[in-house]
This record gives sequence, structure tokens and C-alpha cells, in this order.
Amino acid sequence: MNILLEAFWLVIQPDVLLTVIVASLLGLIIGSIPGLTAVMGVALLIPITFFMDPVPAISAIAALAAMAIFAGDIPGALLRIPGTPASAAYVEDTFAMTSRGRPERALGLSMAAACFGGVVGVILLMVAAPLLAAFASNFSSVEYFWLAFLGLSCAAIISTGAPLKGILSLLFGLWIASIGIDEVAGQPRFTFGVTELMGGISFIPAMIGMFAIPEIIRTIIRPVSNINPPKMGPVFSGLGANLRRCRANLVRGSLTGSLIGALPGAGADIASWVSYAIAKRNSKTPEEFGQGHDEGVVEAGAANNSALSSAWVPTLVFGIPGDSITAIVIGVLYLKGLEPGPIIFTKTPELVYAIFLAFLLANLLLIPFGWLIIRAAGYLLKVKPAYYVPAVFSCCIVGSFAINNTAFGVLIMLVFGLVGWLFEENRIPVAPAILGIVLGGMLEFNFVTSMLKSDGSLSIFFDRPIALLLAVLVALVWIWPVLKLLRRTS
Repeated sequence: MNILLEAFWLVIQPDVLLTVIVASLLGLIIGSIPGLTAVMGVALLIPITFFMDPVPAISAIAALAAMAIFAGDIPGALLRIPGTPASAAYVEDTFAMTSRGRPERALGLSMAAACFGGVVGVILLMVAAPLLAAFASNFSSVEYFWLAFLGLSCAAIISTGAPLKGILSLLFGLWIASIGIDEVAGQPRFTFGVTELMGGISFIPAMIGMFAIPEIIRTIIRPVSNINPPKMGPVFSGLGANLRRCRANLVRGSLTGSLIGALPGAGADIASWVSYAIAKRNSKTPEEFGQGHDEGVVEAGAANNSALSSAWVPTLVFGIPGDSITAIVIGVLYLKGLEPGPIIFTKTPELVYAIFLAFLLANLLLIPFGWLIIRAAGYLLKVKPAYYVPAVFSCCIVGSFAINNTAFGVLIMLVFGLVGWLFEENRIPVAPAILGIVLGGMLEFNFVTSMLKSDGSLSIFFDRPIALLLAVLVALVWIWPVLKLLRRTS
């Protein structure tokens, strides 16, 4: 109790509170711009943290990340362009709500789910950090292979339309993930003599291209309509009733996100896709997913921020980054003279819990700050496409360029934009391709590593209890649709 009081006193200092507020506003702006991800925002914040004490420095990173993950839903809902990769899983649903004249419903659900999931994630982080970190530390390359396989299997559930087209899209994403230097053998693959391809295809420009460019092309070729754009209604109107109806999704998404986020390297992106798939699997109306369904938005939205919080578990307890953001955090901790690991809980426990409380504060600020940014974002709907399309396209170029500070990122964005447009014109879902790009490298690396460990024996994938459990889950994901089909035909 004394440690919590000390931590609370550290957080309520004026400099810490001001830092959290400023970082939160910055996170909202960065997350709302397509291509400027939470990871990029944190990276841009690092030089400023050099001049801060440990608590305000880490608090600023936590606040910016929490706000940016939610703010990524705003361009997704209004323009069908996810601001962050974690928002891509349910962008079709939020944009469908906007198309029906209910943007406030989509963004209100996203805001409330993000706040609830973030709070749950922080509470679990504070209470069960050692337990969750111990569970994550048991993962070897075998478990990571099955985790990636499980995520790819979810693509069959997430994708809409013909299953064959979903598999085609997934295979395309896996091929893209294989471009570049093979991490195990060190051999270039599918580079065609292009030096820039040696490092592989950067995910962010590819995602921007496949989601943003097709929408821009459709907006340009779409005939000008005289219909007034939908207005942003009261955000909190009916929000409580909708959340009560989706309370199971809120809880399940928060817990799923917390568990996945605690696994090193998983992060909010995988948690979002998996939670969306779970919501669709357990829904009574799965055919409505992708057409503006509340359940997928609530469950995946809650998983986003809960995974963001629980990613700090392996980071602080074992010094293993839970995601890209916490990988940056480890460097900041070392710069501040704080060595992440079990010793940090005994040497400076008040600083650790101060970080937890700052994260909790940032998630609670999601409601008032989120409401403000939603009200401001509503004016985007009143802007004619001739005005906002160039601005959106410019943001896409800046975001793609800023990944590696090279024009090749912009070229990647344009090429994948054309591919995404061709996909959608032929009703091939884009989501499985994105998932394949994200998880393809993880799947291959851990499969090859495991095979090298076992001298080519496949038994290694079933020897460990956790690996066997994940293998069973993967099998159920693929068998269950077949059983449902057999039940319908019988």
C-alpha cells in the first residue's frame, strides 16, 4: 500500500500531469493521420524524453501510445483508411456505419471499448504481471510458430466472400512476406536484383497502399453527388445500451488482448485480428460482420488497448519487448538508469507502479479527449472530396516516406495501392493479404528454427504442452467450419 501511495504521489505531480495531457493530444493527432503510427509517434518522442525524469518520460510514451491506437479508428471510420495497423481488422464495420449515416456510433463504440480494454489491461498488468510474464517466458520458437499459424488461420474467418478468394489473398500476403533476405539462410529471395528489396517489404507502406489508395481511386472516379454527408450526432446517445448488449464482447476482447499482448512480439495488431475473428465465430449473426456490426468493433477495439497495456509485462519483468513500442521503452529505461527485469520490482517498485498509474490515467482520459477529437473529426464529413483527397494522399506519402526516409516506401505504397484496387474490383478481400504480410515472417522463421532444433523431426511441434494446446486450437479453427457445413447439409 505504501508503494502505491508513493507511486500515486509521483503521478499527480504537475509536470507529470502536464506531460500526460500533452502526449495524449499528440497521440490523438498522430493516430488520426494515416501512416503515422503509434510506433512512429513514440520514436519521434524519444529525443524529447532525454530531458525528462523517468516517470514523466515513460508516462508520455504510455499516454501517446494509448491515444494513438484509439485515434487510428477515426480515419478508418470516416475515410476507410485505418490510422494504425491495429485498426485495420474492423475498418469495414466502422466505415459501413458511417456510410449509413452513423459515424458517431462507430467512433463512440471504439472509444468506449478502447477505454474499457485499456483499464482492464492496466489492472491485469498491476495484479498479475509476474504470472503473465512467467507464462510468456515459456514460449519457444515452436509456440511462436503455432501462434502465427493461429493468426493466419483466423484469416479464413475474417475474410468475406468466397473462401477460395480469401485463401488467394492470404497466399499473396505470405509471398510478399518472403521477399528479402532469408533470416536463417541469409539468401536473397524475389529481389530481382533490386537493392531496396533486400530488406523486404515494409508493412506500413503496404498497408497504407492497400487500404488508402483504392478508396482514393474510388472517390476520384465516383460521380459527384449532391447528397449531403451524414452529420456527427451525439456520441453518447445510446452508447450505454449498445455496450450493455455487447458486454460479453467487451470482457472477452479485453482478456484476449491482455493474454496476447503479454506474449513477446505479439502486440495489439495480432490481438485485434484474433479478437475480431473470435467475435465473428461466437456471434449469432456472423454474416453481418463487415457490414457495420457492433460486436466486432467492440471486441477488437477492447483488445487493442488491453494488448497495448499487457505488452509491458514481459518488458518490465524480463526485459523482453512485448511489441515495437516497448522495444523502444527498454532503450529509454536504460537511458534513465533503470534496468528492466525482476530487479526493477525490488529496486524501484514505486517507479514501476507510477508507470502503471500513468497508463491508467491515459486510458481514462480517452473518454473526454476522445469525445473532443470525435467532435472535431466530424467536420471532415463536410469537406468535399476535392479538398480532402489531396490532403489524405499527401499524408499517405509522408507516412510511407517517413518509415525509412526513402522514396522507395512511397513507391511500395503506390504499387500496393494498385494491387488493392484490383483486389477489391474483383471482390478479393484485402484483410487476409495484410495478415499474411504481418505474420508471414514470424511463421517462417519460427518453423525453420524449430526444424533445425529437431534435426527435421515434426514431433517437436507437439512435444510441449503449450504447443500442443495451440495446435489443437488451430485444428479446431479449420475443422469447425467443415462441421458446420456438414450439419447444414445433413
